[in-house]
Formats: sequence, C-alpha cells, structure tokens
Amino acid sequence: MPSPTPASEARDENGHLIRELHGITLAQILEYLVAHYGWAGLDERIRINCFAVNPSMKSSLTFLRRTPWARTKVEELYIRTRTEEMKL
Repeated sequence: MPSPTPASEARDENGHLIRELHGITLAQILEYLVAHYGWAGLDERIRINCFAVNPSMKSSLTFLRRTPWARTKVEELYIRTRTEEMKL
C-alpha cells in the first residue's frame, strides 16, 4: 500500500504541485474560491472588506493585486482548500 502524500506535496489533476500555483492566475484562484465558499464564506475565512461590502470579481481582483498581504492570504486559502480536496 503506497504511503500517503504529505500535504506540501499534493498535486493537481495535471501533476503540478498545488503549493507552487503553477500556471494559476489570481482571477482563477478567486473564481475557484468564490465557487467553493461564496462571498460570505470567503469573508468568514479572510476578513477583507472587498469580500463583505458589495463584493465583485473586479473590485476584489483590483484590491488583491495592490495589496500583497491580502493576496498572500487568498493564495494560502486556495492552497489549503485544493490540498484538502486532493486528499479526498
């Protein structure tokens, strides 16, 4: 029986390490998270006004591109979420 893959080595459907965000744009990350959690769910997990007050893809992407700490939090949530998904 093969040993389980450590979370840091989880790979997507194309075999790329999820933690490297290989070929994934910020827009794709945000679209995935909104589809998975919804705006309210994102606001619960990452307290950023762009997710709570009149959320939209355009305004959120603008904010995230200009705010490195917020972008990092979103990328980390994406990595955790995709890693958990790959374990199932």
